[in-house]
Amino acid sequence: MSGDADRRHPVDGDIGQQEMAPSKKGAVLVDGIILNGPTTDAKAGEKFVEEACRLIMDEVVRKATDIHEKVCEWQSPEQLKQLLDLEMRDTGEPQDRLLELCQDVIRYSVKTNHPRFFNQLYAGLDYYSLVARFITEALNPSVYTYEVSPVFLLVEEAVLKKMIEFIGWKEGDGIFNPGGSVSNMYAMNLARYKYCPNIKEKGLSGLPRFVVFTSAEGAAPFLVCATSGTTVLGAFDPLDEIADICERHGLWLHVDASWGGSALLSRKHRKLLHGIHRADSVAWNPHKMLMAGIQCCALLVKDHSDLLKKCYSANASYLFQQDKFYDVSYDTGDKSIQCSRRPDAFKFWMIWKALGTLGLEERVNRALALSRYLVDEIKKREGFKLLMEPEYANICFWYIPPSLREMEEGPEFWAKLNLVAPAIKERMMKKGSLMLGYQPHRGKVNFFRQVVISPQVRREDMDFLLDEIDLLGRDM
Repeated sequence: MSGDADRRHPVDGDIGQQEMAPSKKGAVLVDGIILNGPTTDAKAGEKFVEEACRLIMDEVVRKATDIHEKVCEWQSPEQLKQLLDLEMRDTGEPQDRLLELCQDVIRYSVKTNHPRFFNQLYAGLDYYSLVARFITEALNPSVYTYEVSPVFLLVEEAVLKKMIEFIGWKEGDGIFNPGGSVSNMYAMNLARYKYCPNIKEKGLSGLPRFVVFTSAEGAAPFLVCATSGTTVLGAFDPLDEIADICERHGLWLHVDASWGGSALLSRKHRKLLHGIHRADSVAWNPHKMLMAGIQCCALLVKDHSDLLKKCYSANASYLFQQDKFYDVSYDTGDKSIQCSRRPDAFKFWMIWKALGTLGLEERVNRALALSRYLVDEIKKREGFKLLMEPEYANICFWYIPPSLREMEEGPEFWAKLNLVAPAIKERMMKKGSLMLGYQPHRGKVNFFRQVVISPQVRREDMDFLLDEIDLLGRDM
């Protein structure tokens, strides 16, 4: 008790005034820290948020559709280190300086919401998703129990139910995860758990060696993973044929539809995923084609016998008490390998509420129509060559500069063509006019991969894309 008495005692107003303003009479001091009243200046904080939001509106949101803005302000890593004040110091910095730093962050970041950003499988700005993200960042929830996240758990339940409906299942389960790769990992573990439910108690050492595909070495196949919308080519596996094999041999069928799953919302294009209702699990990322904002990724499971929870539950007694005063079936966090989990479904829910199913369908249809337009233009233009006819929104093509157009397509031709896409990419990045991905793939030398997503993209942007590539590469 004597130690506590030494550490904790009232102090007079003079000492309190040194520690905080305004001073507090009868302040309590513990370990040299005054405990009375908050130490955060709420008014100053609110002003900072208001000014930062104004900056975001002016420099990000309002400029999102301006084609005259640069897609990126390219700087080398060493140059960027000099331009940005990255050092963290012992004392805090004034808010005016913090706003300047925010301005710098925006200036030198890639504008993924720009109409001419085609570099990844995400792009554009959805205003409703953005507001949803503002709300969740401000509330800072974690979606594991109903008591701390009631609204967002119900939202996730509603969104999962609707996604399951579009897959074609009558019932099912699911969870939002931090990425399609995590959803695929979940599915693999679920398949293994269903095949061998005692794995959580026995571990791997007492089990046969598992393989994902059939093996002649005495191993036990348990999972087939099909893809609906590959990352590079946008290709779709024949799900019905694969499902026939899985049913014949009792294998779990998982479909990675992270990219292509959004075609399910289009009555015109959902045939790309014909047979997906026969899958045992599906990964689907609304943050891609549907622009829900990174990250927004769901794993959907046909099983409705709590397999997801049985496989992943840790029964943490400090979170998932079974004697709570409400229905604990809403404490869905025990289905996840995460403890803290973001309310990512809310962004997708907000978009769906704002646009409706028909609006989401139009978003998919328009992206694929623009892709079709670009394909037709590539076929018309000298110096452009399609890698293949696309199935989805991935348009893969080569640009052949004038110096190579009369050359025979032998080893020397392909070696030289391999250098073209990287060189043009460097020029476009340094100019800031657009961003477009490239890669080699399965023996094919470097080619461009153009992906159409954002509804802010126009036909004119497709024309500009081809014109700009020709402009940047014609002297090669």
